[in-house]
Amino acid sequence: MIQQRCRIGAYEISILHDGVFEAPLDVLIHADGETARDEALARWGKPKVSVVVNCFALKGPDGITLIDAGTGPSWGAAMGHAPAAMAAAGIAAGDVARILITHLHGDHALGLFDGDKPFFPNAEIIVPEADFGFYGDEANRARVPEKKQGAFAITATLKKLYAGRIRSVPAGGEARPGMTLIPLPGHTFGHGGYLIQGEDDSLLLWGDALHLSDLQASDPDIGFVYDLDAATALASRRGILERAAHENWLVSGGHVEGFRRVVRKGAGYELQPA
Repeated sequence: MIQQRCRIGAYEISILHDGVFEAPLDVLIHADGETARDEALARWGKPKVSVVVNCFALKGPDGITLIDAGTGPSWGAAMGHAPAAMAAAGIAAGDVARILITHLHGDHALGLFDGDKPFFPNAEIIVPEADFGFYGDEANRARVPEKKQGAFAITATLKKLYAGRIRSVPAGGEARPGMTLIPLPGHTFGHGGYLIQGEDDSLLLWGDALHLSDLQASDPDIGFVYDLDAATALASRRGILERAAHENWLVSGGHVEGFRRVVRKGAGYELQPA
């Protein structure tokens, strides 16, 4: 069974399953075009896209930290289960001291909201500066295709419901002591992951650097239509796979099952259970 909990330094880190997202295969693209895409999908042999949706709870001496917040009730019954997973871990919404957001898409940030109230009454919200600045400026809306504009509404709601409790972090900056924001642009303008450093091991929670972790690890040229900038997302994906393999980091993310290590395999990589 793939490990669902690990310890890095002073933190016990648990995966909170928010649900499963499903979509048709036409959400997948390939940098080399449709023929390469069709060949890759034929080898993969699955009839649809089905990915887990995760967020993470960190218990440590500075209280409870979440990384991402799930979907809340906004995306239907198949998702929105992170609060139940929190409760099973003995965590109430009021216990959460801070939430680090990897990017401002709905499956990572809509769980911050409880209708017209904040779901987390005491939490500071920490957001990548580039994402918050881009989606917080309505002048940028015209630069984004209509189907990819949801983050603007999420950012506006975040500003309203968590006013005075939002902190933005620059790329490469320290989100918390021992937690660095690693920039992974492309999926969104300021998408990033959080590297949690311990004495003996480090863990990168890489947001949506990969959605279908095994398929995209073996062929990083496979992308998703949800990426704002497919070419930049591909460069980020290749770069972080190589860096994680070189550094031997533990990795997980919004759509990775369990904790993994990245190893080079042929022209691509493999995510092996930790």
